[in-house]
Amino acid sequence: MRFLQPYRGRVAIALVALLVASGSVLALGQGLRFVIDSGFGSGNPEMLNAALAGVIAVAVVLAVSTYARFYLMMSTGERVIADLRRAVFAHVLTLSPAFFDATRTGDIVSRVTNDSEQLRQVIGFGLSMLLRNGLMMVGALVLLFTTSPRLAFLIVLGVPATLIPILLLGRYVRRLSRSNQDRVAEVSAQVDEAMHEIRTVQAYGHEPRTAETFDAAIAAACTSGVERVRVKAWLISSVMLIAFCAVGVILWIGGHDVLEGRLTAGQLSAFVFYAGIVASGAGTVSEVWGEIQRAAGATERLMELLDAKSALLVVEPRIQLPAQPRGEIRFDNVSFAYPTRLDAPALSTLDFSVHPGERVALVGPSGAGKTTIFALLLRFYDPQAGRVLIDGADLRHCEPLQLRRAVALVSQDPVIFAATVAENVRFGRPDASLEEVRAACAAAHATEFIERLPQGLDTELGERGVRLSGGQRQRLSIARALLADRPILLLDEATSSLDAESERQVAAALESLSRGRTTLVIAHRLATVRTADRILVLERGHLHSTGTHDELLRADGLYAHLARLQFMHEGVVAQ
Repeated sequence: MRFLQPYRGRVAIALVALLVASGSVLALGQGLRFVIDSGFGSGNPEMLNAALAGVIAVAVVLAVSTYARFYLMMSTGERVIADLRRAVFAHVLTLSPAFFDATRTGDIVSRVTNDSEQLRQVIGFGLSMLLRNGLMMVGALVLLFTTSPRLAFLIVLGVPATLIPILLLGRYVRRLSRSNQDRVAEVSAQVDEAMHEIRTVQAYGHEPRTAETFDAAIAAACTSGVERVRVKAWLISSVMLIAFCAVGVILWIGGHDVLEGRLTAGQLSAFVFYAGIVASGAGTVSEVWGEIQRAAGATERLMELLDAKSALLVVEPRIQLPAQPRGEIRFDNVSFAYPTRLDAPALSTLDFSVHPGERVALVGPSGAGKTTIFALLLRFYDPQAGRVLIDGADLRHCEPLQLRRAVALVSQDPVIFAATVAENVRFGRPDASLEEVRAACAAAHATEFIERLPQGLDTELGERGVRLSGGQRQRLSIARALLADRPILLLDEATSSLDAESERQVAAALESLSRGRTTLVIAHRLATVRTADRILVLERGHLHSTGTHDELLRADGLYAHLARLQFMHEGVVAQ
C-alpha cells in the first residue's frame, strides 16, 4: 500500500473502468433475456434488430473500459515494482558489511529480481482480475435474485462450498510459495558464485562438482515448484468442480420451471448466464488467490530486506567532522570480534595514536588484525569495547557516509567496475573533470597503458576489469585514491601486484600522495616499511611493539624475525 499510494489517482480511474466493464458484462445477460423473450418470442424483427444494436453498444463500452482498466493497472504495476526495486536496492547499499557476512549475494539478487517479478504480476494483473471477478460475482448474484429468488438461494448455498478449498489450501500454497522462492534464490546464489569465481573453478577442474551442486539446487527448486503447482491445481479444479456442478443442478431445476411456466426461456437463459459468471468467477478468484499467496511469500522476502537494520547506528549526540579533517587517529583500548566469529577476537585492548600527516606501517603475521584496523577506521564495523577516534571524534557518533569521505582506500585486491577507465578513476569524485582524471592517471603512472587501450579513457574494462593485468588494475585503483584527494590514506599492500619498475614508479607517486596526509600502510615489503615514520607490530590482535625500522631490528623481536623471513628473498640484509 505504501508503494501504491503515489499512484492512487491512476488506481481510482482503473477502478471506475473496472466498475463500468463489470456492469457491461452484467448488462449482456439482460440483453440475452431481451433477445430471447422480446425478439424470438415476439416474432418481431425490429425488436431483434434493436436488441442486437444494444448488445453491440454494450460491447463497445466493455472494450473501451477493459482497455482502460488493463492499461492503467498493468502500467501501475510496472511503476510500483520499479519504485520497490529502487527502494530495496538503495536500502541494501546502506546496510553494514555484517549483513553481507551472513547473506549470500545471489539471495539478495533473487529477491530484487525474481521476488519483485512475482509481485509485479499480482499488482498489475492479479489484483485487477480479483476485483473484476469479485464485483461481477456480487452483481450476478443480485441479478440472480431479481430473476428467480428460489434458484438464487441455491447459488448462495453453493458459494460457501467454493470458498472451502480456498480457505483450506490458501495458507498452504503461501508456505509452499515462500519455500519455492527460497529454493530459486539458492539457484541464483549458485550461479552468482560460480560465474564470479569461474577462473578458480576451471583452474582446479571443479566444473563437474560445481555442476552437481547446481543440479541439486535446481532439483530442489523444481520439486518445491511442482508441489506448489500440484496444490494450486487441486485448489482451482476443486473450486471449478463445485461451481459448475451447482450450475448443472440449477439448470436442471430451472428447466423444470420453464416447462411448468414459472420462468420464461429468456429468464432461464439470463439466469444460466449469470450463474456461469459466478462459477467462472469463483474459478478465476481461486486461481488468482493462489498467485496472491505466491506473491505474499515473495513480498515477505522483500520486506525482510527493507526491514533489515544496519548494525551501524549513529549514537547521540551526533558529531559532524570538519570539511577538512586534520587526520589524527586514535584507537583507545579497542577490542573487536567479527559478528560471524564472536568467539575469536580480532583485536584485544588495542591502543595507539597516529598524528596528523604521519606515515605509519602496520606489520604482523597473517591474522594479526591489520586489515581489521582498516575496517574499523572505515566504520564497516563498530568495536565491542573501546573507541576509534578521528580528530577526537568517536566514530560511533559520526555518519558513516560523512566519515568515509575523509578516507581513501587502496586495497590489496584492486576493485575495478564494469565501466570505462574514466568512470573507474572518478569513483571517489564523480564530478571530477577529464583533466583531473588524466592528472591522477599520470601521477599513478597509468597513462602509458591507458593510451594503448582502444578508446583510451573511454575504454570499457569489462566485469572486474578482466581486460587489464593485475598491475594495471592496481595502478587504476591508486589513480582513484589520488583523485579522491582525502586527508586519510589507507594502503593495503598497494604495490603487491606490481613488477619492480612499476613498483618504483607507483611508490614515488604514493610518496608524493602521502605528504601532508595521515597514511596507514599494510605492507610486507621492506622498501615500503623502511620509509614509514613509525611501525606498529601486531600479533594476535595486540600491539606487540612500536618503533622505527632500525629500532625494531635492533630490538631483535617479532619484527626482526618477520624481516628475516619476508625480506631475505629480496636479497636485502635486515640490518
